[in-house]
Amino acid sequence: MADEGEITQEQIDAAVAKLELGGDKISTVVEGRAFIDGKYVDAVSGETFTSSNPATGKVIAKVASCDEADVDMAVAVARKTFESGVWSNLAPDERKDILLKFADLIEQNTLELAILDTVEAGKVVSDNLEGDVPDCVNCLKYHAEAINKIYDYIAPTGTSNLGMIVREPVGVCGLIVPWNFPLLMAMWKLAPALATGNCVVLKPAELTSLSAIKLGDLANQAGIPPGVLNIVPGFGVKAGAAVSAHMDIDMCGFTGSTLTGRKVLQASAESNLKRVSLELGGKSPQIVFQDADIESAVDHIMSAAFWNQSENCSCGSRLIVHKDVKADLLAAMKEKIATDDWVVGNPIKLTSKVGSMITPQHCVKVLNYISSAKEEGAECIIGGGRIHPSDGTDGGDFIGLTIFDKVRNDMKVAREEVFGPVLSVMEFETEFEAVEMANQTTYGLAASVYTTNVHRAIRVSKKIRAGNVSVNCFAEGDDTTPFGGYKQSGFVGRDKSLFAHEQYQEMKTIWHHIEDM
Repeated sequence: MADEGEITQEQIDAAVAKLELGGDKISTVVEGRAFIDGKYVDAVSGETFTSSNPATGKVIAKVASCDEADVDMAVAVARKTFESGVWSNLAPDERKDILLKFADLIEQNTLELAILDTVEAGKVVSDNLEGDVPDCVNCLKYHAEAINKIYDYIAPTGTSNLGMIVREPVGVCGLIVPWNFPLLMAMWKLAPALATGNCVVLKPAELTSLSAIKLGDLANQAGIPPGVLNIVPGFGVKAGAAVSAHMDIDMCGFTGSTLTGRKVLQASAESNLKRVSLELGGKSPQIVFQDADIESAVDHIMSAAFWNQSENCSCGSRLIVHKDVKADLLAAMKEKIATDDWVVGNPIKLTSKVGSMITPQHCVKVLNYISSAKEEGAECIIGGGRIHPSDGTDGGDFIGLTIFDKVRNDMKVAREEVFGPVLSVMEFETEFEAVEMANQTTYGLAASVYTTNVHRAIRVSKKIRAGNVSVNCFAEGDDTTPFGGYKQSGFVGRDKSLFAHEQYQEMKTIWHHIEDM
């Protein structure tokens, strides 16, 4: 029996039916239009595209296919709203209260938002219910509460001058977010952008637009003025490109692939040199030393490697393990994979722990990495191909959890971001060798270190070239800690924490000369 307050499978199934997201027809209930100036509107062209459930292959919704014309309209509205001061000049306490109400409304709609991300992204519903949506709420509350608690500065001048250092909203922010954590990644950017007084044009991934579109209705209910939050769904080559190249967008925040990040940066250079903040890919190492507590570490190691179907930029996809403990660790991981902790199945079921690949094309891409690893001499010790879930789910693209031993850093599977449940295992003998292997990558987003030696933990953590290093766990910190990467994992700025506010603000010096009496 479920605990009081716990959402049951029956409630989930009933909500799916009510939202008409079972795949029997295109939903007439779920909103798929753009949200501009506080209203849901069709794309200027009238064009739409369909969204499918990756676990079943069934079409579930119709979404407005926005392009340059829609982006132009949204930016014009955002600019007018920003210049009016209705949001940017609002008293900090008032802006805070509105965003806190927005957070409460998101929390009240947890079940619907969790289902939207599950049926569009193939993410297991338990992760959305227990992780993504609550984390989204907490993120928004954190930044809302910070609004009236951050002070500007007075420079240490002499008595004849007053140097005021103030921060102001950058203006109109274009935010482009990915499909792997649709709601949460949107909020990582929306929360600090709105908290600092900006107006926003949000472009969700074309594969996962529905939860972002739902935010428009909740924003209205919360009292966010029309024009502050605008949402333009559409394809990256049209809507996304229009956002990154727009001459009247002051800042562009992007989370996604390194390849697309380069295009966003190039578009900024070729347009108005708008500020760009990029959170890109990763090829994160997990280093397990010979003195690590394997029993307590294995669950974290598995989560780093396979959480969210490994469709995660901070995925710990390279397991660099000391030769003396490798056999024991791999044996423990094999045992875990065989349990209910890592069931691959229909993501709408609470019993599933791993969902489907996002698209058939992405599934083929991951399978090609598996084939490449075999061809280059890696040893597949578990998994290695498509599977059919035991729950009878049909029509989706599921890949079994896959582990390769005897991988080298020069292999394609160890160099490139697979974004699928494929773990590369490499062994080492010395600490120097482990650090060297960990840093042999063009990425630098995250890393994990497992050791019971506190001196080694600190020493190695400092030597790893990555923006986030967790010790004896897999973690990205919480809302108080910045998230972002080194090298080709990121460019300017950080998500989360008070440092996130900096990328959405301009800093201004106001210098007063004070005449003597």
